[in-house]
This record gives sequence, structure tokens and C-alpha cells, in this order.
Amino acid sequence: MRTTPNERLTPDITADGPERKCILSGEHASRDALVRLAISPDGDVLPDVLARAPGRGAWIGVDRAELENALEKGKLRGALARAFRGATLSVPADLPDRIEQALTRALTDRLGLELKAGRLLLGSDRIAENARAGNVAWLGHAADAGEDGTRKLDQAWRVGGDAEGSGLRGITLPLDRAALSVALGRDNVVHLALTDPAAAQRLAVPLQRLLRFQGRAEATGIGMSEQAAPCDAPLATTIPDQGRAQAPDRGRDMRIEFEGR
Repeated sequence: MRTTPNERLTPDITADGPERKCILSGEHASRDALVRLAISPDGDVLPDVLARAPGRGAWIGVDRAELENALEKGKLRGALARAFRGATLSVPADLPDRIEQALTRALTDRLGLELKAGRLLLGSDRIAENARAGNVAWLGHAADAGEDGTRKLDQAWRVGGDAEGSGLRGITLPLDRAALSVALGRDNVVHLALTDPAAAQRLAVPLQRLLRFQGRAEATGIGMSEQAAPCDAPLATTIPDQGRAQAPDRGRDMRIEFEGR
């Protein structure tokens, strides 16, 4: 399939990329804020969250509830038919599930890369020590993390960043400790921290996209210190836990060629 002139595919999603238009809402936003859909060789419309698939693409920026409503009422099929003019399309009934799994995998893959690079800290004692020393740029907690341990690490982070009284605290992730442990290949991953502000900004992209799709976040500087967050973004506090997220179905994601697996 040909690639349309305004669809230059790049290996990484960057904040400086061109804007795209959501086929459902009609609103324009950066590639970071949207999810790309592409057509498989069999004609299935599937998520291409890394924007690597060849051929034409369509972009959506709605949350899961809005997508499910559009899918049920046939609005999504109509929008896709206009976006992929002349193509034979098959829209999977579980497309919302596939999108959420793909976004979850993008987040855990980014965490894995930062862990391999030595920028992701695990373990309460290690995180607390670095937080008090002012070496933490981002702090995250599993969805089922205990309140006491979370509160202590948040306090250590504020102390190390001279932010006492600011209300700054880590972000409650949309993954429980079981999912994080499987994704990172470590036992009992409950708390996580990044030492590098640039790494925190890289992580913010897949994290915010997943939370937005779940209808759970609007802020940009989620779980970041002032050093790591964009200067015009408010610092977000912990997002209330809305239930434990399940570990992604890696078997099905592995079969989606768009993810480059």
C-alpha cells in the first residue's frame, strides 16, 4: 500500500511531530496524544501505537468508552471507510481491548528500556535513599501498592526536592505489582523511580496515552518533579485507583505485525 504524503512513519513517537486529526472527534492533536490505526494484510483494522506500519493510517484520540460507543453505533466503521477509501475493512469487535493492550505494552517496553539503561530504580529502600538525595525525577507506584509505603516514598521525594508542602507525590500506575513484575522480569515490583529527567519525559508519552485512553488523566507532568515536567504543565498527583489492571496478553500482541515483533 502507498503511504500518503502527510504520513511519514518514524521509529519513535516525538513531541515535535506533526499534528493529526481524530477521525471520530475531528479534533487535531500531536501524534503523542493520538493512536494510529492501520490495516493488516488480511484487511483487519488494528492498533499501530508505534506508528511503524506501512500504508495509510487513521488516527483516534477518544477514550475507550467513546470508542466502544462509536464501534457499537457503527460510527467507527463509517469513519474508517472514509479514512481508508476503497479498502476492504474488517473491524475486530475487540479493537478497544487490542488498543489498550498495545498501549500497555508500549508503556512496559519503555520501562524495560529504562531499566536496562540503569535509569529505573526498583525497591523501596533504594528509591527512598535516592529520593532523599534529590536524585529522583519521577516516582511511580503499582495500583495495589500499600498506602504506608507509598506515603513514605512520596515524603522522601518531597524532602529531597525541597518540595515539602507542595503536595507532590508519585503516580499510581494502571498496572498492579503482578503485571509490573512480569513486564520487568523482577519479583514483587511495587515502587519505581527514574533518576533522569529526560527518561521521565520519555515515559510520560506512553503513560499519558494509556491513561487518556482509559479516561483517567489529562495532566502532562504525571508523577514528575518540576525538573522533569514541561515548564507549562501542572504537576499531577496520584490518580485514584480504579481497579487493578491485568497483565497484557502478550500472545495476541505478538501476532500483530504492526508492533514490530
